[in-house]
Amino acid sequence: MSFPAPGGPVRGSKTGVPIMALFDLLGRSWAMGIIWHLNEGPATFRAIQTYCESISPSILNKRLKELTKAALIERALEGYQLTAKGNELYEMLSPLGKWAKVWAKTLKDINHA
Repeated sequence: MSFPAPGGPVRGSKTGVPIMALFDLLGRSWAMGIIWHLNEGPATFRAIQTYCESISPSILNKRLKELTKAALIERALEGYQLTAKGNELYEMLSPLGKWAKVWAKTLKDINHA
């Protein structure tokens, strides 16, 4: 199975610059949602599918395999969970999520002025 890995062609970089490989992986449908959800603790396939609302089982399975291969999540007794690297990534993305909420409000205010 292929996933966007540093050193190989990815969206935005023919040489697979690491940041572009990460953005390619995280930009795939539901990848960020899965990471965000697993920050709350381990979850089963069904729980993740419920959280992701409209995700098909095949796409969820594909994302879980990609995120596992990327060492961001792992299988656990309780289902899937973030690895140490996955937790580290979430901690770095969390402030960006807060910033995005303020940004969205700013855009809404500008467009309704």
